[in-house]
Amino acid sequence: MKTLATNALPRAARQALAKLGADIVVARKKRRISTVSMAERAFISRGTLYKVERGDPSVSIGIYATILVILGLPDRLAQAADRRDDTLGLDIDEDRLPRKVRPRRRSRS
Repeated sequence: MKTLATNALPRAARQALAKLGADIVVARKKRRISTVSMAERAFISRGTLYKVERGDPSVSIGIYATILVILGLPDRLAQAADRRDDTLGLDIDEDRLPRKVRPRRRSRS
């Protein structure tokens, strides 16, 4: 059942979660981990694992993080909003730079 929050989720966010879910499926299969084993390792039901693999936004980020750790990919989540890759934030910072830089006046103490 889709909630109001799920329906209000921006399309780009839904697509990113769907890609994450699809990537989790591939990573799990490459490691030859069954859905039963993955669910047991993550302490979740197979139904919740199914939701994760579909990119369902109602699943907590903690479960996504746990699954990435099990797959040996914990750094992927840590890099999701890495400030060094935040080009918009870097551009905003650059726009805030002063046009001129004047030397500081020395105090006459």
